[in-house]
Amino acid sequence: MGLDTGLAILLSPASSTIRQVTTGAEDRAEDRIGELIELIRYHDRRYHAEDAPEIPDANFDLLKRELLDLEAAHPELVRADSPTQTVGADPSTLFEPVEHRVPMMSLDNAFDQDELSAWADRARRRLAAEDFGDLVCELKFDGLAVSLRYEDGKLVQAATRGNGRIGEDITANILTLKTVPHRLPAGAPQVLEVRGEVYMPLVAFDALNAQQEAEGKPRYANPRNTAAGSLRQKDPSITATRGLSMWCYSVGEVQGGPGLVTHSATLEYLNELGLPVNPETTTAQSMDAAWQFIEQCESKRHDLPYEIDGAVIKVNRLDLQQELGSTSRAPRWAVAYKLPPEEKTTKLRRIQVSIGSKGKATPFAVLEPVFVGGSTVEMATLHNEDQVRAKDVRPGDTVVVRKAGDVIPEVIGPVLADRPDDLAEWDFPSICPCPHRQPLTRQEGDAAHYCRFPHCPEQLRGWIEHFAARNALDIEHLGEQRVHLFIDLGFISDVGDIYALPYDRIRELEGFGELSVSNLAAAIEASKQQTLTRLLVGLNIRHLGDTTSELLADAFGHLDRIMEAPVEDLAEVDGIGPIMAESVHDFFQSEVNREIVEKLRAAGLNFAQDTGQAEAQALPQTLDGMTIVVTGGLEGYTRDQVGAVIKAHGGKSPGSVSSKTTAVVAGENPGASKTDKAEKLGIPVLDQAQFERLIETGELP
Repeated sequence: MGLDTGLAILLSPASSTIRQVTTGAEDRAEDRIGELIELIRYHDRRYHAEDAPEIPDANFDLLKRELLDLEAAHPELVRADSPTQTVGADPSTLFEPVEHRVPMMSLDNAFDQDELSAWADRARRRLAAEDFGDLVCELKFDGLAVSLRYEDGKLVQAATRGNGRIGEDITANILTLKTVPHRLPAGAPQVLEVRGEVYMPLVAFDALNAQQEAEGKPRYANPRNTAAGSLRQKDPSITATRGLSMWCYSVGEVQGGPGLVTHSATLEYLNELGLPVNPETTTAQSMDAAWQFIEQCESKRHDLPYEIDGAVIKVNRLDLQQELGSTSRAPRWAVAYKLPPEEKTTKLRRIQVSIGSKGKATPFAVLEPVFVGGSTVEMATLHNEDQVRAKDVRPGDTVVVRKAGDVIPEVIGPVLADRPDDLAEWDFPSICPCPHRQPLTRQEGDAAHYCRFPHCPEQLRGWIEHFAARNALDIEHLGEQRVHLFIDLGFISDVGDIYALPYDRIRELEGFGELSVSNLAAAIEASKQQTLTRLLVGLNIRHLGDTTSELLADAFGHLDRIMEAPVEDLAEVDGIGPIMAESVHDFFQSEVNREIVEKLRAAGLNFAQDTGQAEAQALPQTLDGMTIVVTGGLEGYTRDQVGAVIKAHGGKSPGSVSSKTTAVVAGENPGASKTDKAEKLGIPVLDQAQFERLIETGELP
């Protein structure tokens, strides 16, 4: 079982709460913000783009809450690329991209009645003396957000939400859903974009798992991930067999049609057009009535024929929605109330350790099977040695398990009243469970143990799978089962061996026809052209994530230059701190790793960063070598756009001011801390007109 999350959740050793950073320690806050952004991006991608979450929703929500709190305490450290300023994750490359004409936003969350009331109070204050009146109360479905575009009544395009601006074209797959009309009745608007959630009904999920069992295949984990995976099939005929359905809950772009003034009227209109609108939706005249709706949701969540994970409360009047507006990622006129995760008790049989792709040793609980959160749980993560100690769970304990539909459940703690006398504490093993029996080590200040043996087969499996993943070399047809098979047969001993697979011998194996071997070979060959960024991700260097891999690749341009760079030069790159620089340097000092790199070189992999964005290269590089920090809003630019413009002209666009900053651009409502720091450091502060002249001429005023 692989429970290594790739990036640690960074829980404090003493408790299960997210680690806090001392207020006022700006340097520590900035480091922690960077860590959280990387973690949240990683888990966002696992959830939204890959349909394979690795941590419970509750833990992910805690990470985002910590980031929000830090940014509120240090507004000068808010970065344009922060997950608090963006939506979802970048779409995968499996489908053609679709640009949403009206962004598909996310929702802010509330976790208790006080937070729900706080949302309402903020909305009232923005509306001055006027209350927001009626509220529309909807179920929060546990599925995949999609957009349907009808033109002259015909369904012409369907797309996932993606990052809110760019999604994936899933039109052919959506057309297989029986609940989605291909044509609307006469009189439909010229353009009608409908937003909603695709989900898998529980009866369809149970039938699919019954089929899996009958065929001797593993069961699917939960309806949400199964629905997302089913909708992203390259073959629409597979999607058609999965029994997916959809609920519509809002609109995006609309041209023509009736002049509706409330959200409830909009839902009624969608229903009249034959679009599926959930019948549980209701209108509440007060926040108390909205809270009653939420309580009803919780009480009947398992009586519904589909899974929900909360409720959504929306201001009903569309003019007030317009007045309330949105943040960069979420509307202010709506909030999602997250239902609390469910908990059950069961017996903890034993504690074992799994080894992840970077050698991280993660303890996990082997449980007596218990039905919780909509599925049977037999294993649950325990994170690290300190968490086992802090929770004081021991083999033989009765423990509380929490899941609530999440992929990886967790053990909350023991039921001490049921603990047998003299139950022994669990000791973290000192030896790796792999056949080589190498020591597990834990460095001072690190929460995790690691196996450092380079030929550990448990690490190797994880590394190969990581190397072939979509965000790395993206090698289709090299999945988990094949990786394990090729390692067991001795075909692969490191990632370099992927490019020397003995295809003649593979053809002789059961289950491998000529077509499947040809597809595998073609995917491996195509991966040689991936960018340096993806290669760095695939090399699985500790502390180095997707974003920081791109920073290194852009800064050095070629793998050889990164390999030979001293720690000081690596650390000079904006966004690469001393710990990360040391990790990169150590990786390439290893003779074993250098041998792997040479295998990749001999195989013909691309070691150069693909800066070949034709549009960017065509622009004059007037900002080459400059680091420009933007604070406040600039007319005609979103936060993402202004950063993209700077980079397209050869500059860098970090989120904070330092001695390396060339200039600070102060737009509308700039952060005082950034402009003050710029003045103290003697860095010029530009207005928008000066900034645009700088882009044009490359000369500071």
